[in-house]
Amino acid sequence: MTSWITVCDTCKRDDWDETRSGGKTDGEALAEMVEAAAAGSELKVRRVSCLMGCSNSCNVTIQAHGKLAYTMGMFDPVVEAAEGIVAYAKGHAESASGTVPYREWPQAVKGHFVTRHHPIPEE
Repeated sequence: MTSWITVCDTCKRDDWDETRSGGKTDGEALAEMVEAAAAGSELKVRRVSCLMGCSNSCNVTIQAHGKLAYTMGMFDPVVEAAEGIVAYAKGHAESASGTVPYREWPQAVKGHFVTRHHPIPEE
């Protein structure tokens, strides 16, 4: 089953500076890095405008039908974060329930989990 990485492309960290970033938001920068890290994998990446976690910028979700979904935040827009997000999402994709054992979590995602959502029940 396909796991999706959703990246908030409107996230701006507290220290965001339009002149230093060339007008690109921190979320846009992180999204580009996640897309590059996920290229060639089975993962799907999409951008959305606002995950409503502004105090936890930068934010992403990892989700798939019938599996636990996770929101993570407080990421800097750096390659190491993007690679950790993608590595975690690959573990999510391989898991039947969406649970990735803690010992398999990339260091880059530890301490970044904000919420966990249970799958919507089948009707």
